[in-house]
Amino acid sequence: MFAWRVRRQFVDQRTHSNAAAVAERLCGVQAQVTSAAETAVALRRSTGKPGAVVDALGEGTLLKTWAMRGTLHAMTPEQGAAALSLMASARTWEKPAWTKASGATPEDVAALVKAVGGILDGQVLTRDELVSALIAEPRFQPLEQHLRSGWGSMLKPLAWQGALCYGPARGTSVTFTNPAHVVPGWAGIPEPDDAAPTIVRAYLGAHGPGSPEIFNTWLTRGFLSKTTVRRWFSALGNELTEIDVEGRRGYFLTEHLDELAQTKPTSAVHLLGQFDQYVLGPGTGDTVLLPGDHRAKVSRTAGWISPLVLVGGRIAGTWEAEDGTLVVSMFDGAPVPTAEITAQLPTVAKATGHQLTGVRAA
Repeated sequence: MFAWRVRRQFVDQRTHSNAAAVAERLCGVQAQVTSAAETAVALRRSTGKPGAVVDALGEGTLLKTWAMRGTLHAMTPEQGAAALSLMASARTWEKPAWTKASGATPEDVAALVKAVGGILDGQVLTRDELVSALIAEPRFQPLEQHLRSGWGSMLKPLAWQGALCYGPARGTSVTFTNPAHVVPGWAGIPEPDDAAPTIVRAYLGAHGPGSPEIFNTWLTRGFLSKTTVRRWFSALGNELTEIDVEGRRGYFLTEHLDELAQTKPTSAVHLLGQFDQYVLGPGTGDTVLLPGDHRAKVSRTAGWISPLVLVGGRIAGTWEAEDGTLVVSMFDGAPVPTAEITAQLPTVAKATGHQLTGVRAA
């Protein structure tokens, strides 16, 4: 299974394809930190120059918006629209806890969607410019503090309903615009039942096998109805096959079964960057992928996800760049695979922009 994932996700045998193709294969790359998204893509490409994600966003072949788990992702427009639809279907902004925390009622959110849609029609505005335009209307003035929050909690429901997405950065300031302004031929947000097959297929095509429960956790942290998610899986019928891998049952794309059967286990060593989809897809709670007693070394405070050392497709350590050296922390006192990691230094250096000349144990 892990050998199949590293091949499927362009970790083992990098691709000649562009950034959009990599993001599509991974079902999005987390872009809360832009450099992390760039690293995730660069480490999977055998050609191309740094900055491919930003370039693809500028071309409209990728869309940056709040998607899975309410975090920023760079996604292809089709997958992005589908993910937004499923996020919106959870209707989290209609829950009393959200209203209490934000001070915004469901009626306020509906009004904001309409107002932002008008303000951003053909425009690209900074957060300050957008909020200033909104609070010109008295009903939105009590929401000003939450609207200006850098966490974007008030703006996420607007993104999920297609009213806004990220635009090109203006210096150090983020900007927002309507998806139709940055994506040629933007078709809008589909209905959830129409969107679900796109995301379920893409998720299992990168991170399978998986269950409806794991998918729900990856997508919404479990906010969607279990019955609804199971129905989406069931609706795919023969496209999915339930399989048993090491005593765990999960669904796999039927079209990939032969490929899985033909994939031989691997002991290869690979390096991935921070916030990589390889671990975010199945989640840091997957103790087969990431031993539970080492989870805190990968999933750190403030939601930080460490760069990964994979051995045989499993997470076996973490790394960081420090003064030109790749400092490696292997789990359980395992020796650092120095030769294998040294061979990857030029690739990691190019992908991260660090000058790396050596490897040492932490």
